[in-house]
This record gives sequence, C-alpha cells and structure tokens, in this order.
Amino acid sequence: MSERNIRVEPIDRHAVEDQEVEIVERKGIGHPDTICDGVAEAVSEALAQEYIDRVGEVLHFNTDETQLVAGEAAPAFGGGEVVDPIYLLIVGRATKHYDGQTIPAETIALRAAREYLESEIPQLNVGEDIVVDVKLGEGSGDLQEVFGEDEVSVPMANDTSFGVGHAPLTETEQIVLEAERRLNGEFADENPYLGPDVKLMGKREGDTIDVTVAAAMIDEYIADLDEYIEAVDAVEEFVEDVATDHTDRDVNVHVNTADDYEEGSIYLTVTGTSAEQGDDGSVGRGNRANGLITPNRSMSMEATSGKNPVNHIGKIYNLLSTEIAEEVVADVDGIRDLRVRLLSQIGRPIDQPHVADVHVVTADGVDLEDVEADIEAIVDRELANVTDITRQVIDGELTTY
Repeated sequence: MSERNIRVEPIDRHAVEDQEVEIVERKGIGHPDTICDGVAEAVSEALAQEYIDRVGEVLHFNTDETQLVAGEAAPAFGGGEVVDPIYLLIVGRATKHYDGQTIPAETIALRAAREYLESEIPQLNVGEDIVVDVKLGEGSGDLQEVFGEDEVSVPMANDTSFGVGHAPLTETEQIVLEAERRLNGEFADENPYLGPDVKLMGKREGDTIDVTVAAAMIDEYIADLDEYIEAVDAVEEFVEDVATDHTDRDVNVHVNTADDYEEGSIYLTVTGTSAEQGDDGSVGRGNRANGLITPNRSMSMEATSGKNPVNHIGKIYNLLSTEIAEEVVADVDGIRDLRVRLLSQIGRPIDQPHVADVHVVTADGVDLEDVEADIEAIVDRELANVTDITRQVIDGELTTY
C-alpha cells in the first residue's frame, strides 16, 4: 500500500468516445500562440542546460510570459513581402549571477530563440521578418540541486497548483494531432507551399467527424489562383487519408473555409504564419501539454512551456499526469477512459502530491476493483520517479505543446 495520497474512483461521465458531441483543437507549430510556446520552451531548455554545464545545477528561471505582436505583410502570387516585422518579446526571470559567475542569460535566450525559429519557421527571416527581444529580470538562484553524480534530491513544490492528464486519445483526438504533425512533416517536406501555421478543429457528432483546417499557404511557391486551389485540395486529400488510419467513421475535411475565390480573398502568406498579418500570440493560450485543446476533458489553465522544469508544478504535473495516464492505459487492460489530476501544496516534495486523483471508466465486464491496485501501483511508481521529467524536458524528449 502506497504512503502517497493516491485516490482511484469511477469517473462521473461517459467515456469521451461515447459522448454524442466531441470537440478537439490543435494549433500548429506556426500558429502565433504555438510560436510563443515553442520559443519559450527552447529558451527554457537552453538556460537549464547552460546552468548545468556552468554550475552543475539548474538555477532559478522562468520564461513562460513570452509574447508575440503581429506584423504586416503584402502577400502576392510568386512572392510578396513583409511590410512591418513581427515582434517577439521573451519575458521572464533568470539567474544571471551565481557563485561568483556571471551568466549571460539574455544572450543564451536570444540564441535559443533564433535557432528555434530558423528550424521550425524557416520562411521567417530572423532580424527582418521577425524582431526578437528579451527582458529577463534577475532570478534568486536558490533552487535545490537536482542533478548529482550520487543521488537526485526531490525538490519542493514552488506553488499550490495542479496538472491534468488523460488517456487514451479518442479517434478524433488522434486525427487532429497526427494530421497537424504530418502536414508539418512529410507533407510540407514534399510541398513547400504549405506554411507551418496549420490549425485543425475536429468536431464529432455521433459517428460523423468534421475536420476544419486553416492552412497558411506560402506565396513564393504558388503562381496563381489555380495553383492555390490545387494546394487546398491536396491538403484536404492528405488529411482525409490520415483520418482513415484512425477511424471507420464518416470523415469530412474542410480547408480554408473563409476563402472567397470570386473576391480574391484567400489564405496566402509571405512567411507561412498568420503572425505576419494581425494575429498576436502568447504562451499558454494554445495547446495543452499533450498537444491538444480538449473541451470535453478537464484541463489545467497553467502555461506549461517556458516554466522551470525543476520544481514548477505548472510544468511538471501537467507532463507527469499525462505520462501516468498513458502508462496506466498501456499496462492495464479494461480501461476505456482515464483522467489523472495531481495537486501540489507549496513546500511539499513534488513526489508527494497533496492528492493524486485518478478517475476511471472501465470497459463492460470490468469492475474498478479489478484494476484499482494495478493503477495505484503505476501512479506510485511514476511519482517516485518524478525527477525523470526534469531530465527529459531538458534533453528535449518531452513536448509541452
């Protein structure tokens, strides 16, 4: 029997897959909100690694307030131009002086942001199409050391807060998540006209799934309206093919539904992101830690990206609860739907949550008592290894958006 406060109980609703209406959203890597998430997390990883390299431990920092102010562009078939650049401000706190050393935190942040943008939003010319600024206040430098050769200590929670995770993903969730990743992966590799700002909204009513896609097209690779229409049709066909890998339900895909071909109003961009034309962004306003926005499920409002991975509950417990949910569903038979909520109490060790609350929908013929002990054992094991999350985050093995 675990000494941790772990509760396992039936969930007070149908499994999401059995609900009549389901809504799922994902903002792609080029969406302004996700750009902020991605930059904030890249800066977080870079700072954490730099602190370890210089002083042997992760010092105090947070970069989860990064903001994007949209620019202005004049797209045109064959290639337009950015008129006013996008402005990105990395905001937060970082330790700049520690144990007699001066650590160039803002320089590290700028370098990480530039490398991330060049990798993920290559059409953006950093310094011309987007201006990156950084304002990091001084941190306290007093976090406990969590990486050592002989042992790993367990930090105290920095806040009284909670994280939420769930599993397994429904068919609609799988379609929305994988379609965006593959559009921004193999499809974009072969079809450079597709920009990284791809947003998908899935709606399931009964056994009919509608997927609405907003896909930013890059003007340099599109010669005229006919080519634009061909590009839209190709995206639609690709998403339909992705969907067939995950469901036998009827799926309807709609791409760039705001287009008006007669008026010449289409989703054409210079850089592949709506950030070039009036769409601002903020950390934490988009995808949750599992990469989706899921109003049918419980969600934490905490911004996961950019937070310190050592003891910041808004990051650790959202990632850990998701990992726990996935581990339970993978290892325990007879679970149709599972929600994990981890609540911290400021000052308590992060492996000892105030409560670890697991809600379960079992399959027909499976009683909760049949699986309760196995679920509790997995939760206990994952909490005991909570500091693994910190290392995985710093090494870039876990995504927060």
